[in-house]
Amino acid sequence: KGFIYKANFSLRTALRILKPLITFNIENGDELSAQAKTIEWSTYFNVDQSFAVDVVMNSELFANSMFPALKIKDGIVDYFRDKTGKRPDVNKEDPDIYIYAHIFKNRCTIALDTSGQPLFKRGYRIDSDIAPMSEVLAAGLVMLSGWERHQPLVDFMCGSGTILIEAALIAADIPPGCFRKSYAFQNWPDYDEELYETITSAALGRIRDNDGYIYGCDRIERVIEKAKNNITAANVDDMIKVKTCDFRDLKPPEGRGVVIINPPYGERLMVSELARLYESIGDHLKVNYQGYTAWIISSWAMAAKHIGLHPSKKITLYNGPLECKFLRYDL
Repeated sequence: KGFIYKANFSLRTALRILKPLITFNIENGDELSAQAKTIEWSTYFNVDQSFAVDVVMNSELFANSMFPALKIKDGIVDYFRDKTGKRPDVNKEDPDIYIYAHIFKNRCTIALDTSGQPLFKRGYRIDSDIAPMSEVLAAGLVMLSGWERHQPLVDFMCGSGTILIEAALIAADIPPGCFRKSYAFQNWPDYDEELYETITSAALGRIRDNDGYIYGCDRIERVIEKAKNNITAANVDDMIKVKTCDFRDLKPPEGRGVVIINPPYGERLMVSELARLYESIGDHLKVNYQGYTAWIISSWAMAAKHIGLHPSKKITLYNGPLECKFLRYDL
């Protein structure tokens, strides 16, 4: 129980924390209903609470995920109807209980989703630019970069500030869950509020001051205003400095540091414009960031070629559905 509370509150790169209940082989939808009905659901919620079923699958058994979700729902409803004579309500928008199923080929696992809303929804983002980066991905980039809290960190294409904010949270040991209002496990019958308060208080007690070596810029004023709003909402405005300017006009602190940027991938730019942009990024890094380690994430296949530097490492990541390369340059 305590592990579930701590994991939800403190993990920076998890999307959701699942509690598996049953794993079984299936050949058709009726078997899904039958297996779902065998679970003692009254252990996890009561008939007066609402629930929703989310299915992720990679299987040829079903044409889409809606049908297996419906069959699992039927099994849960049948369980309660047989046991109590009543049926719980399904609420797809804001259920009390989240049930998650994963189907791979003919193998199915049904689990309780302990998180509810995905954990990338931290709660501090009040303003966003077009297609903002997930908080979970941003935290992962910072952690993969090897950045240390005493070093400068620069994002000269900061957008609404997600990479900057996640870096500040890491530097100050601020748990990502401290902005969240609730989790699904708080609706369970065995929820222990005292234990949850003990765990969260201990995590909050480890927050430390940081001197603030985190810098960002964007060339569009309204985007920087959004970044400032989010930075203030996350209560890390004393650690981050942002301003409106072209990235070529942002000069970093001298010495060693880390650059992490998420430039455009080409969805809204012509190839010739994209090529010039990436060439400018490479030139700017060569001239102004001696001693730094630069990391660039991009789904554009020609990114490394046009940056014009030799990457010392390439890591494959996904930004939503887009397969990206996270490229490291030692300058």
